[in-house]
Amino acid sequence: MIAAVHDYEHAITCIDTDQVRPRMAACYLMRSGDRYAFIECGTALSLPILLGVLQARGIEPGQVDYVMPTHVHLDHAGGAGVLMRACPNATLVVHPRGARHLIDPGKLIEGAAAVYGAERIPELYGEIAPVPQSRVCIAEDGHRLDFNGRELVFLDAPGHARHHYAIWDAQSRGIFTGDVFGLSYRDLDGPKGPYLLPTTTPVQFEPEAWFATLERLMALDPEHVFLTHYGRVGELPRLVADLRRGLVAYVAIARDLRAAPDRHQAMVERLGAYSVAELRALGCTWPEGEIRSMLDLDMQLNAQGLEVWLDRVAA
Repeated sequence: MIAAVHDYEHAITCIDTDQVRPRMAACYLMRSGDRYAFIECGTALSLPILLGVLQARGIEPGQVDYVMPTHVHLDHAGGAGVLMRACPNATLVVHPRGARHLIDPGKLIEGAAAVYGAERIPELYGEIAPVPQSRVCIAEDGHRLDFNGRELVFLDAPGHARHHYAIWDAQSRGIFTGDVFGLSYRDLDGPKGPYLLPTTTPVQFEPEAWFATLERLMALDPEHVFLTHYGRVGELPRLVADLRRGLVAYVAIARDLRAAPDRHQAMVERLGAYSVAELRALGCTWPEGEIRSMLDLDMQLNAQGLEVWLDRVAA
């Protein structure tokens, strides 16, 4: 299968995992010498893409030493089991709160079925296969991995999810941030730069933890972050300020609509309007209907996550 790929400096390749639409979700292939690692997995439906990139570059699956999903949401880790099966020498590196869910993915499947409906799971994710416990490395906070002479540091990164880590790569001075640095779709980049929005997907949104995570990541003075959704971005002081402002706005919108009739739809509308206004400030000239269409899935999931958070803090 032909994949859209982009090679960055420092032996890092962004691979489009072709989920939902082009340039929505990425997996990163990192090289150190003649050894390789995948950061993120995509879903099982992404497997032919990832293996196709290896084949096109003359890389044997046995040269892949590590598979590293930043957290266990299925768009990031749903394909872990089938990718590990295809890469016989790989070790899965996973957050301590996520390990059991990739060893036995039953709860992940149940959670996705609750959001999307059980009948849609094969269509959306393909096979969600277990990973043998013997091939799992649990990355506690501060874990240092020697990837064939290239050190990677794993940092606990709650806010979006409690089972989330970020990966600091000193060689590139970059951080692989999963969802904890938000989402930024290249199609929406404007003349004043990219737009970054929070992702408050159910069920573990925690704004205070998220602010602390951002402070910790920025203390590393990174030059770039590598977003799963989507690609490498710079301009980090401006983007992190935008993300913090967005999180504050999301919390205010959620609290304001706590008792609104048809709360979910009201929240989707307000979140969408916020994004449109932010994009306009960056010079995006897309018609509002096209912006809302592109962001509709994100707004639906963000509203769901905010509602779960609202109900939890009100309890």
